[in-house]
This record gives sequence, structure tokens and C-alpha cells, in this order.
Amino acid sequence: MKIKPVLQLDDVKTILAAAEAHALANQWAVSISVVDDGGHLLGMVRLDGAAPISAQISPAKARTSALGQRESKIYEDIVNQGRVAFLSAPGLEGLLEGGVPIMVDGQVVGAVGVSGVKSSEDVEIARAGIAALKR
Repeated sequence: MKIKPVLQLDDVKTILAAAEAHALANQWAVSISVVDDGGHLLGMVRLDGAAPISAQISPAKARTSALGQRESKIYEDIVNQGRVAFLSAPGLEGLLEGGVPIMVDGQVVGAVGVSGVKSSEDVEIARAGIAALKR
């Protein structure tokens, strides 16, 4: 049986704080979500001025990334390349760029999803949060 690391509450707080700091430094009003490897929400913050819908989109992006064990952009690309039937994939709602998996020792332990600015900036915020983890 394999042993797998898991995200702890302190990890979630660290990720959210670093991602929030990065967003605020750039004056980006976003929602930031952290999920575990099963896509379950562990923590979320909606910054002042972020659109209400971003609070639904960011956890969906994170969930998609965690369950698929890859960045959510891959699914957006699949759909944009014409495979629209993929929109019916069960359990995946955040088929948009902005979800990034959290990898520890080669294993996905969760994901960060961000929504509110350009997709590439959402990813930048998510990566800033993940980079703050001490591994």
C-alpha cells in the first residue's frame, strides 16, 4: 500500500495567504479556492470587488484540476478543439483555465482554482499560492 501526503489546515492557510497576497499586489479582485485530491473544498477567499460568480467558478476549476490530476486548461483546450461532447463529462464543471494541481512527491494532493481576471493571471495566482508550500 502506498503512503500519500495530505493537505493540512496550515497548508491551506499558507496557500490562500500567498495567493491572496499575489492577487492584491497586482490589484486583481478574484476568488481563490483550495480543494483536496477528491475535489472537496478545504478553503476559499473572495477578495473585495470580485464578481459573485467567481465564488462558484474558482472551486469548480480547482475540483476539475484535482479530479483530473492536471491543469483545468487541458479540458478547455479539448473543448475548444471541437470535442464539445466533453462538456458532458460527469463531475467536471470548471472546464476553464485557472485550476492548478498541487503536487507533492509526484502525487496530486489537491488543487487551487482562481477566478476573476484573465485566465493566465488566474493561473499565476494559483501557482503563487502553491509555491508558498514548504515541501
